[in-house]
Amino acid sequence: MSDDDLAQTRAAYDTVAASYAQLLPDVAFEAPLDLAMIADFVEELPRGAQVLDAGCGAGRMLTLLADLEPSLVLTGADLSPGMVAQARSSHPGVAMIEAANASLPFPDGEFDGILAWYSIIHTQPGELGPVVSEFRRVLRSGGVVLLGFQAGTGVHERSGAYGHEVGLLRSYLHETDAVATRLERSGFRILARLDRAARPSEKDGQGFVLAQAY
Repeated sequence: MSDDDLAQTRAAYDTVAASYAQLLPDVAFEAPLDLAMIADFVEELPRGAQVLDAGCGAGRMLTLLADLEPSLVLTGADLSPGMVAQARSSHPGVAMIEAANASLPFPDGEFDGILAWYSIIHTQPGELGPVVSEFRRVLRSGGVVLLGFQAGTGVHERSGAYGHEVGLLRSYLHETDAVATRLERSGFRILARLDRAARPSEKDGQGFVLAQAY
């Protein structure tokens, strides 16, 4: 993602952060299959695992992770300071940091697990390599990563979100097989992949890939 794209995406999410937190406070929007993938991700983790929610938004997945396994030691990271502020206010005991997925400020092998729940959607498919490589760098050998995203090809462009004008915000679809291949090239083996058809409330199908670091 270029510096201009990063700045534009950051500004858009700063603008909508408070409304986003109010409109999406929990995982009620997720389908049962989506939640099953997250539960599978948590099952792969040891007790007391260090887990990064990469692109944590306002923190709703942090709540789910803690509910699924209270022993997890959670960290949230997001590009948007506004989103980090929302997540920090609702999760005062969780470490939060402003960071882009392609440049995470953590040592090598810091985490046992990374959840990237729809946080790759503003990265073009051809630019996903640096993000996946960064995930591999901060994961310990044997650690797991779960990526969720809109599945398919193409890009959605919008100038408004969550009741706000945000300039031009681009969201890219990713092909599940291509995401899996990129993970394999970056030192992961695929544990599970899922393509889910779009529900009536959705424009696109959804894709999920769970992988383990060598």
